Amino acid sequence: MKQLFVLFLSLAIGYSALGQEKAVKGSLFEGIVVAGYADHGGYINCTGPSIKYTFAPKSSILFGFMPSLKLREDKVDAGKPKNSLITPTLGLGLTAVFRHMAIQLPVFYNAKTSTSDGKWKLGIGMGYKF
Repeated sequence: MKQLFVLFLSLAIGYSALGQEKAVKGSLFEGIVVAGYADHGGYINCTGPSIKYTFAPKSSILFGFMPSLKLREDKVDAGKPKNSLITPTLGLGLTAVFRHMAIQLPVFYNAKTSTSDGKWKLGIGMGYKF
């Protein structure tokens, strides 16, 4: 996953050298919906508050929060309680937008439980900008 992150970041930086107008500004909502894979399950999210770097007329990179719904079924022994299949969570990460296509690298935190330590999990997703 780290190689994918480095490749994604280097492509974005290389592409930004070709851009004409560069601007960094804050954004509350961009109208981007993404579906992806993280931590042996799926997620659906939209971009939330972020810092937006525009490097071409219809291309930008966002770093910020991602309100999400994680879709994951727990693997537990028979008779033991399970978590819900759909869980609301907040992600943090990068979203690259090229025209209407969005590519996203979010990280989600899984809290500590009695059977596992708390850890950050990296994901990847694709989506659409309205």
